[in-house]
Amino acid sequence: MSEKRIIIFGGTTEGRRLAEYVSDAGISAHVCTATQYGENLIPSGERISVSHEQMGYEEMCSLIRELEPVYVIDATHPYAKKVTENVRAACSLCSVKYLRLVREGGGEHQDVIFAESTEKAAGLLGGIPGNILVTTGSREIEKYTVLDDYRERIYARILPAEESVLKCESLGIRGRHLICMQGPFSTELNTALIREYEIACMVTKDSGAAGGFPQKYAAAKAAGIKLIVIGRPKEEGLTCQEIIRVLQDEPGLGRGRKQRIVLAGIGPGDSGFFTEQTREAFQKADLIIGAKRMTDAAAGNGQAVYVSYKPEEILAYIKEHPEYRHIAAAFSGDTGFYSGAGRLLELLGKDPDVETECMPGISSVSCFCARLGISWEDAVFLSVHGRKGNLLSVIREHEKTIVLTGSSQDVREICLSMTEAGMGELPVCIGENLSYENEQIFKGTAKEYIKYNGGKLSMLYIYNSLGGNPLAVQGLPDSSFQRGNVPMTKEEVRCVCISKLRICRSSVVYDVGAGTGSVSVEAALRAALGHVYAVERNEEAAALIRENSRRMRTDNLTVTEGEAPRVLEDLPAPDCVFIGGSGGFLKEILETVIRKNPRVRVVISAVTLETLAEAVEICKTIRKTENEILQLTVAKARPAGKYHIMAGQNPVYIISFTCGEEEGK
Repeated sequence: MSEKRIIIFGGTTEGRRLAEYVSDAGISAHVCTATQYGENLIPSGERISVSHEQMGYEEMCSLIRELEPVYVIDATHPYAKKVTENVRAACSLCSVKYLRLVREGGGEHQDVIFAESTEKAAGLLGGIPGNILVTTGSREIEKYTVLDDYRERIYARILPAEESVLKCESLGIRGRHLICMQGPFSTELNTALIREYEIACMVTKDSGAAGGFPQKYAAAKAAGIKLIVIGRPKEEGLTCQEIIRVLQDEPGLGRGRKQRIVLAGIGPGDSGFFTEQTREAFQKADLIIGAKRMTDAAAGNGQAVYVSYKPEEILAYIKEHPEYRHIAAAFSGDTGFYSGAGRLLELLGKDPDVETECMPGISSVSCFCARLGISWEDAVFLSVHGRKGNLLSVIREHEKTIVLTGSSQDVREICLSMTEAGMGELPVCIGENLSYENEQIFKGTAKEYIKYNGGKLSMLYIYNSLGGNPLAVQGLPDSSFQRGNVPMTKEEVRCVCISKLRICRSSVVYDVGAGTGSVSVEAALRAALGHVYAVERNEEAAALIRENSRRMRTDNLTVTEGEAPRVLEDLPAPDCVFIGGSGGFLKEILETVIRKNPRVRVVISAVTLETLAEAVEICKTIRKTENEILQLTVAKARPAGKYHIMAGQNPVYIISFTCGEEEGK
C-alpha cells in the first residue's frame, strides 16, 4: 500500500500554519503556492514538497491524478474565488475528498465604509481627498488607476516579491509609493505608516485575524482616518482546527506532533521591558495566552489570542487546539516570582505531548526599587494579591518590606492596619502603574495613605528602621502584657512551654484557655509565617488578648471565642497545641486535635494535683512519642528591709508529647 499524502493549495497564513502542522506530524504533503515568494515561506520537511506555478483547472487535475492524495485542502485566499472553483471542480472530477479551509472575519463594524468589490472601492475613493494606503496587495492594483491622480495619492503595501514590484512599477506606482513588507502587521506599525505617509483613507479586505484586520481597524481608529473594507465572498468550510482534527482521524496519516509552549515573563507591563528572547517568542507564536493586560502587550502580529490566567483553562484550550504549534503564555513580572507560571508549568509537565520552556522577565520589584534608587537584596517580599499574609509580623521583623498588592483597597487596608498597630509613622512608598505612561511614585507615611485611591497596579515599599533585629529567643517580660483580673502564664513558665511546643515559623498553633494571651502572643512572634488561634470562653479575657495582640503587632493571631472543643472544629489543623485551661473537657479537646492532625505536638500545663492526675490518666490512652512530665518551680527575690529573700511561686506541672508513633515502628 502506497503512503498516504495530501495536497494543500494556498500560501495564506492558514495554509502556512497547516503546512507546519503536517510537517511536524510526519504527514506527506505537496503544497502549491501562487508565487515564488509564497513558496519560500512554506516550512521545509522530509515529507513536504512545494511548487509555485499558477495552475488552472487542467493542471490541477493532472497534479491530483499524479499524486493521488487522500485529501485536497483548499487554503487559498478567501477572495480568490476562481481558484477555489477550479480546485473544487478538479477534486470532483478526480473523486478526491475536498476540504475548504475558511478563516474568521474581522467582525461587524458600523464605523467603516463597505465596498462590494475592488472596483466599487476605487469608485468611492474619487470622493475622498488625501493620500490612500492600499493594503489589498498587487493582484488588483490596476483597478485603482481609474483615479486621475492615483500616482500621487496611492501608497501600495505589497509583498516584497519581484513580480509584485514590477506590476506596480508598470502602472507608475513606484519609489516612495511602494511599501514592500510581509505581514501581518501590528497596530503600532500600521499607525506609524499612516502618520509617515499622511494617509487620509486606508483600503483593506475583511481578512480576519489571520490577515491582520483587527490591527488595521484599530490603527485607522487611532489615527482618525477613513477605512474602506472590501466585503468578503460568503463561503462554507472548516477552520484550521477542524481540518487538523479530520487529518488526525484519518488512519495511517502521520504520527502526531508535540506542541511547544513558552512561559514568558513580560516584566512590569509595558512592552519596552520585554527581553529580546521574550519578544522573539511572542513574534514566533501562533497563539498568545494570558490575562488581557498581558495579551494586549504581547500580541500585535496577527497571532491568535486566548484570554485566560487560569492554568486549568489554559491547558484545556491548548489540548483543544492542536493546530497551534508555537504557543506563548504571558505572565506579569518574572515567571519565578509570585507568578502563575509555576502552576501551569506543573500541569504541562504531566502531558507527554507538550514541550515547555520558561523565559524570565524583569520583576516589578526590580523596576520599583530602581525607581526609588534603593537596593533590595536585603528586603523581604510579600504578596497580598489574592492571598492573606502576616504583614505586621513581617514589617516588625524586617527593615525593608516590599508588598505586591492586587488593588487600591489592599493599600488602604495595609496602611490602616499599620496605623492601628502603632506603625502609622513608618515611611511608605507606593509605585503605581509601573512602566506605563501614567506611572506614579508616592512617598509618605502609612497613616497618610489610609484613604489612598490610586491605580489597581501598585506595590508598596515599607521601611522600618527598628526592624531586622527581632528577639532570638522567647521571653517577653510580664509587664509587656495587660492583665486585668485574668490569669496569665508567667514569663519563666511561658519560656519553657513555648520551648516544648517546638514552634516553626510557619506553624499553626492553638492556645486553648488563652487567658491574657501571653502564650498566644509569644507563639505568634515565633510563628511569623504561620498563625495562632487563641481559644477563650471568657469575654474579658478575649478582649485582653486582642489588646495584647495589637500592642505586640501580631496580625497572625486570631481570637476564637467559645468553648473548646466545639469551636476547634472549623479551625485549620494544628501543628502545635498548648492547653492552659480545658474547662473540664481535656479528653474531648485532645481527641479533637488528634483527629485533625494525628502527629500534633501537645503541651499541657497544670497548677493543681487533680488536673495533673487527670492529664496523666488521659494521656495513658494516647499513642505518643517524646513523652515528658516535669515540675517547674520558680522563686524570685523580693526586698525585705535592707535584705532580699526568695519568694517561691506555685509549682507548675508541664506535660509534653508528640502524638503518633516513631517513624519505622
